[in-house]
Amino acid sequence: MKLLFAVVAVILCGAIAGAQTPSAPVTPDTLKKLEAEFMQAAAARGSQGYLSYYAEESVEVPNGADLLIGKDAIAKTMGFLDDKSNSLTWTPVGADISASGDLGYTYGTFEFRSKDASGNPTVTRGKYTSIWKRQKDGSWKVVLDMGNAGPKANSN
Repeated sequence: MKLLFAVVAVILCGAIAGAQTPSAPVTPDTLKKLEAEFMQAAAARGSQGYLSYYAEESVEVPNGADLLIGKDAIAKTMGFLDDKSNSLTWTPVGADISASGDLGYTYGTFEFRSKDASGNPTVTRGKYTSIWKRQKDGSWKVVLDMGNAGPKANSN
């Protein structure tokens, strides 16, 4: 009986100690690094890579269009990322994390290169803001994303 009590005590102490072990501190640079990984996933795996960084309950606030609520609704609009002649890149300019360490945001600039109906190259530049939330498993996912186009760019 004493042995059983000792084993239970060790397990409980280990569980308590494990629960109190702090995870690596999250900084604005953590989110900027995630943005870089996010962009690489989109470039490598198209819409599937892009959406892998979105939470199920995420919201997209597209420029000049209705809100897209939920990952499934957003997925229906991301097929253009699967066309290898299109290129979407973005650069975070700033980021911050909440004091609680479970919510953060990034903002920056983006560039989308594609071809028009005649096959001529087009470039759209703009700004974006993404809200990130730490998930129950410790990962970070985008829960709200918005972007708007900058002044009309010349085709390059």
